[in-house]
Amino acid sequence: MLILVAALIAVLIGSILQRVSGTGVGLVVAPVLSLLMGPATGVLVTNAATVCSGLMITVAVRRMVEWKHAAVLVLSAIPGVVLGALVVRWVPAEWLQIGVGAVVLLALAITKFAHTTGQVKQRKAVVPAGLIGGLFNSTAGVAAPAMVVYSRITNWDQLRFAATMQPVFMSLGALSVGSKLIAGVPFALPVPVIVAFGSLILTIYVGITVGTLLSRRLDKAAAANLAMGLAAVGGVVVMVRGALGLLLG
Repeated sequence: MLILVAALIAVLIGSILQRVSGTGVGLVVAPVLSLLMGPATGVLVTNAATVCSGLMITVAVRRMVEWKHAAVLVLSAIPGVVLGALVVRWVPAEWLQIGVGAVVLLALAITKFAHTTGQVKQRKAVVPAGLIGGLFNSTAGVAAPAMVVYSRITNWDQLRFAATMQPVFMSLGALSVGSKLIAGVPFALPVPVIVAFGSLILTIYVGITVGTLLSRRLDKAAAANLAMGLAAVGGVVVMVRGALGLLLG
């Protein structure tokens, strides 16, 4: 039960940040759940959380979504999602933990230091962005950094980017969950599935509601920095746990 409570707190914080800044669920939740539940189950649950949060936020921001743009990104991500599911299926847990932590930290570094250049046309970068985002989402639950870099090098309007990412994250999460179940990725939840799913939806709903209220007062840059800080701590802890598992195992 303590694992469930800790996991739901991470989901709550991630959902609030997702509503305020456009990203946050994967970055915050993936390392925490990987630590609590193991990398395979943790990333799988993170993918499920992005489906729920993405759907709920999409309803609120649907008028700002660039639907054709979102569709191209999702279609481009499919090969990466499938490859990621196979990686999760066959890579040992300790190495997967190290990989999840490394991807989170690398993605955070890229996000932090990627500057807006506007020098690359979207049609040239959209397929690579989708492919990399799909791979990262399936293996580590963090598609956002690839998308953030894409938005910056193409100078994508921030408001439309944040809105369009919601159906993209939702779709990538659904594809990741489906591909892992088909690939036979083993997972074990600390509570019955119905309890976990119901708690997840309720927590995300509360997080998005709180985030909607805070979005009128909280600076989006501050929210994004908070998400990155929490994700960095989680990424380091997950890597250390995986390394210790290899050394002591």
